[in-house]
Amino acid sequence: MRIDAQGLHYRELNHMIREAVAGGETEIELDHVNGQRYIADGIERPVSITIHGVPGNDLGAFMDGPSVVVRGNAQDVIGNTMNGGKIVIHGHAGDVLGYGMRGGKILVRGDVGYRVGIHMKAYRSQVPVLIVGGTTADFLGEYMAGGILVVLGLTGRQGQPVVGDYCATGMHGGMIYLRGGVDPSRIAGDHVAVREATDDDLRELRPHLAEYCAEFGCDVEAIMARSFLRLAPFSHRPYGGKYAA
Repeated sequence: MRIDAQGLHYRELNHMIREAVAGGETEIELDHVNGQRYIADGIERPVSITIHGVPGNDLGAFMDGPSVVVRGNAQDVIGNTMNGGKIVIHGHAGDVLGYGMRGGKILVRGDVGYRVGIHMKAYRSQVPVLIVGGTTADFLGEYMAGGILVVLGLTGRQGQPVVGDYCATGMHGGMIYLRGGVDPSRIAGDHVAVREATDDDLRELRPHLAEYCAEFGCDVEAIMARSFLRLAPFSHRPYGGKYAA
């Protein structure tokens, strides 16, 4: 099914999408999307949604099952508290991706903004994965409680840092992998252990990177030929001593 979103209010567009999903549609293409918010929010069926244009804030919030492909850039708060499914963005994306993300995957080909992956969490076998092909701004993985965050640094200007400042502030769970070197001053506090990824780490990481490369047509061997740093918290209560006896 194909929907022309040109000139549609976001409420009207989302009503049409929900009606299509309720009616049994499994593949939906949206043309001329221009900032409409809340696309695919709360949908719990394995529907495929392809977006041509730039979706607005809260794409895929609370969703559990859909596969969403954006053939361009996307705005802020993508995958807000998403529980399952996959979001693939072929351009750049904005701030606060994966906020409170509990499952599923977000794959971004380009760069992203501030506070990406904050409050990500995991539960038993449900482990969210967020991979950024380019660079990130400040506060990556802030208060991260679980899941896997990967920044590849494949795009960006020469000499531009892979991550911004205050990376892993308050991190108390999960893992962050940064491809290549990073200035230690960008990693916040002494509650995070920073070391080079081991062979075991890379074996766990490889399937996620292979899926990323399959989506964007890149070479997993070339990506993995460069070293990765692994960030993980020392404690589940990084600030416990500051606020409690």
